[in-house]
Amino acid sequence: MTATANGREMAQIAALAADAKSGDDIVALDVSDPLPLVDVFLLVTGRNERNVAAIADEVEEKLLEAGHKRLRREGRQESRWVLLDFGDLVVHVFHEEERVYYGLERLWKDCPVIPLELPTPATAD
Repeated sequence: MTATANGREMAQIAALAADAKSGDDIVALDVSDPLPLVDVFLLVTGRNERNVAAIADEVEEKLLEAGHKRLRREGRQESRWVLLDFGDLVVHVFHEEERVYYGLERLWKDCPVIPLELPTPATAD
C-alpha cells in the first residue's frame, strides 16, 4: 500500500508551512503500510519551544485554509513535541532534543521517504 494523493498533497502543504517558519530536518514518511488509518508522518524540528509552537500553528493554519480538518492536537502547551492529526497526515513538530531522543526515523526506518518540494536556501556569494 502507498500513501494516497491526498496524504501526499497535505504533506507538501504542511512541509512548506513548516519551512516558512524555519522548520529544520523536514521528512515525510509513507506509513500507510504498517498504519492503515494514516498515510503520512511529517517530521519537523524546531530550535526552541517558541519555534516549535510557531511551526505547529503555521502548519495547522495552512492545512485548515486548504480545507483539511484537524482531528486532534497534542502537546501545544509545552511545545516540546506537538502532534497534529489531520487523518491521512500526522505532523510531528519536535524540539531538537525530543527529535533525537524519540528517534521516529529509527522506529519507522522501513517506511519509504516521500520526496518534498521545498525552496532551496539562498546562498551568499
